[in-house]
Order: sequence, then structure tokens, then C-alpha cells
Amino acid sequence: MTADPDRPAFLLVHGAWHGAWCWDAVRAALDADGWRSHAVDLPSSAPARPDGTGPAGLPEDAAVIRDHLRRIDGPVVVVAHSYGGAPVTEAIAGAANVVRAVYLAAFQLDAGESLFSFLGKPAPEDESGHTPPGKDARQLHFPDVPDAEADRAVARLTPQSVRSFTEPVRTAGWRTVPSSYVICDHDRALEPSRQRVLAARADTVHRLPSGHAPFLSMPGKLAALLAGIAGTGRRSDRRSDGRGGPDEEPTHPAVRSS
Repeated sequence: MTADPDRPAFLLVHGAWHGAWCWDAVRAALDADGWRSHAVDLPSSAPARPDGTGPAGLPEDAAVIRDHLRRIDGPVVVVAHSYGGAPVTEAIAGAANVVRAVYLAAFQLDAGESLFSFLGKPAPEDESGHTPPGKDARQLHFPDVPDAEADRAVARLTPQSVRSFTEPVRTAGWRTVPSSYVICDHDRALEPSRQRVLAARADTVHRLPSGHAPFLSMPGKLAALLAGIAGTGRRSDRRSDGRGGPDEEPTHPAVRSS
């Protein structure tokens, strides 16, 4: 289907250990419904940087997101998954074309927070290297994904820079940009109880009956939910003071449990 130029475009930002590839099925569903979408590869999820320098961290990820935003014409809804919420939070601050940020089981951090500090984990002594996805990645990330597809996804996971987990967000863009949070009710990687704490920072809250990776387990339902959220992502919704709690909205009809 030809994309509707009057609709905002999506910029899809993956989480730790993943890549832009994880959004392929969601992008296909969005495209079929007439939505434009773009996906970014974060340098912190690359095993080595092309210039030979050390592992990239949160600032480099935010810079890449900002660069993608500058190259997209018209309004943009930025969708962040898991770790991707941290660099997105920083990248959207001051981005004139961003009309909404969507945090999908993501870290909607405040200024001064890092992933580790939010989770109450101490920073490691050596932050210079990478950390592998772990032997339990299949069970944590993809428990509700069909076996063959989950195996392919696990094979594509790459080491993540330690820096990305320990570096704090400097500016919380969601304080001035409207935001929505999508809680994944059966998530094993980022517990729903922690997601609810983060979701309290968003303007609206939605739910999916999924594990941590609905872009693989239910891409059509996720795309339908994102399309519904994007319909509310207008500049007039922009927050001015960062105050006020979220309004929990009924689950989108397309994502109700059958």
C-alpha cells in the first residue's frame, strides 16, 4: 500500500543486543496499512566500531537517533524498545519534528538515571567492554515467539557495550514531548512491576498480552496498536510542564486477548 504522506512516520529503535532487523515484521504490517517507517541500528549493539575506537555508549546511540530524525521529512513518532528508551529519551529533547515517543517495555528514564541505577545495580569496575546476551536469552526475550523464529532471533543477537547500561540520561525529552507506554504483561526480561513504575511517567498507558518481544510474537497486533497511538501524536498534545500522571487507556481492540 502507498504510504499516506499526511500521517506521521515511525522511527523504530531497538533494544540491547538487537538490531534494526527485529522490526522487519512490524514494518511490513505498518507498510500494508499505509504507514511510513524507518529503523535504526544503534552502535552500542555492534561488536566493533568501524573506526576502531572503543565501544559506543548512550551518547553515541542518541546521536545516531538524532541524525535519523533530521533526515525524516514531516512529523515522527519514535518507538523505543527496552534499552532503546534511554537514548531515545535523550535524542528527542529539542527535536522539532517528534510528535510522540512510545516506550515499548522500555526504560523511560529521567535525567541522571541510567539503566543500572534504575534497576539498583552497581556499575561494574570495568565499563570498557561488551556483555553477551546470555545463555537465557531465549527464555527471557522470546518465550512466546515460535521456536524456529526465536532460534533465528537468538542467532542474530550481538554483544552490547557495558557503557550503554551505566551512562546516565542527561535530558529527559519526555518531559516536553508527549509519550505513551506499552506494558508487556508477560515480560520476563523487564518485569511488568518495573514497567508500571516507568509507565507512570507517560501520558497514556497501553498493554499487550506478550513477552518482551511483541515485534516478533505479535507484530500485527503491535503495528495496530502503534497506528492507534500515532493517531493521537499531534503537536497540540505537547507537554509544557512535565507534570501529571498517565491516563490508562483501554487496550486497543486489535490487541485484546482472544
